Amino acid sequence: MAKEIVDKDIRKIVLELLENPKITFTRVEPKISFKESPAAPRKHHAYPGGLLEHTLSVTRSSIKIAEALVETYGIPVDKDIVVAAAILHDLFKYYQYEWDPAIGAYRPRTDWYLSHDFAMVAELSVRHAPDKLIRAIAEVHGNVPFTMIESLIVHHADSFDASLVARIQDTLWEVSRDIETETGYPVVKVFYEALRKLNLYEIWSTYRSEGRSGLREKVKKLIGDKTVS
Repeated sequence: MAKEIVDKDIRKIVLELLENPKITFTRVEPKISFKESPAAPRKHHAYPGGLLEHTLSVTRSSIKIAEALVETYGIPVDKDIVVAAAILHDLFKYYQYEWDPAIGAYRPRTDWYLSHDFAMVAELSVRHAPDKLIRAIAEVHGNVPFTMIESLIVHHADSFDASLVARIQDTLWEVSRDIETETGYPVVKVFYEALRKLNLYEIWSTYRSEGRSGLREKVKKLIGDKTVS
């Protein structure tokens, strides 16, 4: 999708950041890689590779929304900005996390002070990105007023994908809490272990077809006998 960006300056920056998603405007090193990073430690896509899946879903959804607006209302949309903003909107999130061996999952790191959206705005600035791309990234998360249809499109695609996966994960959390009550094995460990072993479709389809009890039994089989005496 990045290679299909028509504007050569935007395409070049997006591809460079995808191939090497590094912050260069300040001295900071990530503690995990982009490909292993969750999109959030608990709220949504809280599993290895979650950030990558979220980015892919948001980009695909943003393109479809843009096409619908053009075809239905004739609203002009800069597809290059939509694709670029969708790909880059969370790219530096992996800088915010580190591995927590105590729970077998990721947690926010305490030694990095800059949020991913501000980091991307700064990085695009030092890379001399077009103003319209910097502006879109600044607006995507809703921290400033929306002035571009492109940033609003990505914002809603981002919110939908996050809320959908959050709902699925909340279902798994409730089941994990049931298992903690039954076995004494900590809910946080049940949750993250199950989330690494089950994909989102398996969680949701099991819950829909077999109910909470069915999902509970499935998770118990996955984690094995870890009863706390």
